Amino acid sequence: MSEKKLTKPHLSIRLNLLFFVVFMLFSALILRLGVVQIVQGESYQEQLESTVNVSQPVEAPRGLIYDRYGNLLVDNELQFTVTYTNRNTSQTEMIETATKLSEFISMSDEVEELGDKFERDRKEFWSILNEEEYLGKLSIKEAEEMDLSDSEAHLQRLDNITEEELSQLTDNDLEVFLIWREFNSGYNNLPHKVDRGIGYEESAKIMEHMDQLPGVDIIRDSARKYMYGNELRGIIGSVGSIPRDEIDIFLSQGYERNEEVGRSYLEAQYESVLKGRKGELENSIDQDGNILSNPEESLGSRGNDLVLTLDLELHQRVQDVIEDEINSSASNFIDDEEAYVVMMDPNTGDVLSMTGLNNDIGTFTSAYVVGSSIKGATVFAGLDSGVMQPGVGIYDRPLQLPGSQDISSVSTLGYVDERTALERSSNIYMTYVAMRLVDYTPGVSGTNWGSYYHGFDTLRSYYQQFGLGVETGIDLPNEFKGINGGYDLPSQLLFLSFGQFDTYTTMQLAQYVSTIANDGVRIAPRVVKEIREPNSDLNEMGALSQQIKPNILNYLDSNPTYLDRIQEGFNRVVNGPKGTARSYFGDVGETVAGKTGTAQVFVEGIEANNQTFVGYAPYDNPEVAISVVVPGTANIDTSGVANRIAEGALGAYFELQEYREGPNAPDNAEEVDEIDNDLSN
Repeated sequence: MSEKKLTKPHLSIRLNLLFFVVFMLFSALILRLGVVQIVQGESYQEQLESTVNVSQPVEAPRGLIYDRYGNLLVDNELQFTVTYTNRNTSQTEMIETATKLSEFISMSDEVEELGDKFERDRKEFWSILNEEEYLGKLSIKEAEEMDLSDSEAHLQRLDNITEEELSQLTDNDLEVFLIWREFNSGYNNLPHKVDRGIGYEESAKIMEHMDQLPGVDIIRDSARKYMYGNELRGIIGSVGSIPRDEIDIFLSQGYERNEEVGRSYLEAQYESVLKGRKGELENSIDQDGNILSNPEESLGSRGNDLVLTLDLELHQRVQDVIEDEINSSASNFIDDEEAYVVMMDPNTGDVLSMTGLNNDIGTFTSAYVVGSSIKGATVFAGLDSGVMQPGVGIYDRPLQLPGSQDISSVSTLGYVDERTALERSSNIYMTYVAMRLVDYTPGVSGTNWGSYYHGFDTLRSYYQQFGLGVETGIDLPNEFKGINGGYDLPSQLLFLSFGQFDTYTTMQLAQYVSTIANDGVRIAPRVVKEIREPNSDLNEMGALSQQIKPNILNYLDSNPTYLDRIQEGFNRVVNGPKGTARSYFGDVGETVAGKTGTAQVFVEGIEANNQTFVGYAPYDNPEVAISVVVPGTANIDTSGVANRIAEGALGAYFELQEYREGPNAPDNAEEVDEIDNDLSN
């Protein structure tokens, strides 16, 4: 009991001391808060209001693009870019800044390419440099007498500037002009890219003189790097600033006005996939523009990657085949040399190669009269509609019909059924299909063609089931459906039946023959087969994000015997004793089935031929379909060009199934900024 009484007073003293310390700390804190809020509050409020947080988006690199075997086609390359932000700056100040900037960057190449472009802009530039001479073109008094507004008077003065006066601009002046023009091309208060890919030394000099270059900045940027030069560039497409007529659409999707987007083909079609998630650079500055703290950067991420169905090595081999064949036939083209090849997997729609001599996109954006290669669809129309019976033929001999040109096959073929008609390419058999669709009987009906419009519609309806005359569904923009020739004359129906009227693209022909090879299943061609997440290791693709499934468009819902007969006819074209392609495809190593075509056309008023071939292999188990179009060949010594191209391309395909060396890299792979210089606009 006595021990407890001794310790109690000691404990009470410690608690009192603790309470006193806490009281003093709280008192000091309250006093400090009072000083800050009451005494210094107004000063801090002014400082806070004068601080501005400026957030600037940092563009993230776009996704990469690979071919089907993982060969990297399109990469990104980091670079320095000069930007200019126009804050309602006067034109005189802009020119002063452009003049100073021209000391650090060179526009000499652009000056050489300038020519007579941008005349109106050059006159505006001249008027600023030569203000007195400009005003002397039309005095204020004269403008008032003519009752002209200020803008009208300005235009009048510009019109009075002569070519001689413009020619006085030196090369140095023109370099400044091009920079000044870029300054004016952007949106107010948003950085506009003036010169991309400048060197480290140039960027360092600009940064040293930034105080003399108001509105100018250096940013880190990335440009598309094409690992195989121009290979597949047309299909890949380009990237650039948002088109002004589409700005509202992109703004509604969260884009900034000065962002870059896919402008054409794959880059445009898969913009939402390839677009990176942009980062942000936040600066704290006072009202005088002084930086108050180091910028805070939040990093974005690269866009997702595309894996294409295209086989770059096969594409290169097909290019070589085309070039070798065309070079040997160079003198046999009426106009420009052209040739197009599409190879695809008929079972999936994977486009393995889409190759043009000088223009790959012509495989689906250019259409031609293709001749007899479409006769498989005409035979199907005859059998399925019931106007022709399997194994029952007609006698092939020249026809002379009222209101029509004479029609004949290459020679009088005699009795032909649907298989022989394909093997020997009978025009007369196809003509009978068309005539019977409208109940026309030669020698009886005379000029009475009945409801021949119905015949046009019926034939085209069947053609469309194969993909002829309609969009194929390929995952690329700007596909051309071809030209529907209409139905003005009954005789045009007959020429339509053997491919001498409407026009079709090489891609449509590939889909058509794939539908035959695939037992009547029409599948949309596709150029992208996978979307993958970004991977820091460029040699390895990232995790699979999406696998694009084959898109079945329609089935030929008919008696399977009909397609069997057509397939037999295609086999006979190449392997039959009288087939029109019997002299070709011996070196392919697999049994090829197909159909030849020659269309008579006029090029520059001169008679010419469009040569075509469609086919697939192996015949018993098709794994590749092909279409070839060679337009505008001369009438002499040009037979077989399309057949030889098809033979070489199929041979290359099957060789690559056995052994691959990898695609050939160009001597100097182009590293191209995807934004075209303004001079090309």
